[in-house]
Amino acid sequence: VTDSLLVKGVAFKKTFSYAGFEQQPKKFTNPKILVLNVELELKNEKDNAEVRIDDPSMYQSIVDAEWQIIYEKLEQCVATGASIILSKLPIGDLATQYFADRDLFCAGRVHSDDLDRVCRATGAKIQTTTNDLPQDCLGSCGLFEEKQVGGERFNFFTECDESKTSTIIIRGGSEQFVEEAHRSLHDALSIVKRSMESTKVVAGGGAVEMELSRYVRDHAKKTPGKQQLIMLAFAKALEIIPKQLCDNAGLDSTDVLNQLREKHYVDDDSGKWIGVNVNEGGVCNT
Repeated sequence: VTDSLLVKGVAFKKTFSYAGFEQQPKKFTNPKILVLNVELELKNEKDNAEVRIDDPSMYQSIVDAEWQIIYEKLEQCVATGASIILSKLPIGDLATQYFADRDLFCAGRVHSDDLDRVCRATGAKIQTTTNDLPQDCLGSCGLFEEKQVGGERFNFFTECDESKTSTIIIRGGSEQFVEEAHRSLHDALSIVKRSMESTKVVAGGGAVEMELSRYVRDHAKKTPGKQQLIMLAFAKALEIIPKQLCDNAGLDSTDVLNQLREKHYVDDDSGKWIGVNVNEGGVCNT
């Protein structure tokens, strides 16, 4: 768990790579980033494909046309000036070696969620074709690195000018531990998110329930008949919350409840924030 880290940018696990990937540089400073939804590999003809030719020499021209198409796509990618090429679809061994020969980095089969995060952080725009690629479709970041984290390799995009998000890589000794850490972290982030969305504060430690109990009791004294008994029973039921907090913390619930009543049952509102102090015992301003 000590290997867990916070990345001020975007990080995702290294995708499947072909031969030639090892020759590509793994670190760039201020790179341009091209994000595609294009397949950059030679496609095999379907089993039921049929090509009819009159001259056997024409067969070679068909094969050459297939290679020419893929090479045109690769040249168009390089012409943009991008140092990093990412694609949601596969980038084959031919394209991988082609980019490696030109000191460029590429990654295919990148998950759509990872691509979306990269686009939001770097300002890149996903392109569905390599024809007429505009310069404003490219993204940028201050630093790109591929680094080893435990037994996996990750791609890091940091120092992004447009980035308002971060990535947390959780490490652990087992899958169950990682999942538990992920749930705890998600809960903590949700609490912070809700705190920023709403600036209102609700007192803890059973303070709210004790104050409501006091209010109901005071109102019950002014209510005639059997309704008074119902209201008093409801007021007593509200005290179950601070009582249960005391029992869970190993405190004397009778003693603590008496202290809470003493603080809350006053004419002014000075004791409305007083609740159970489970850390030191007794009561405190929550």
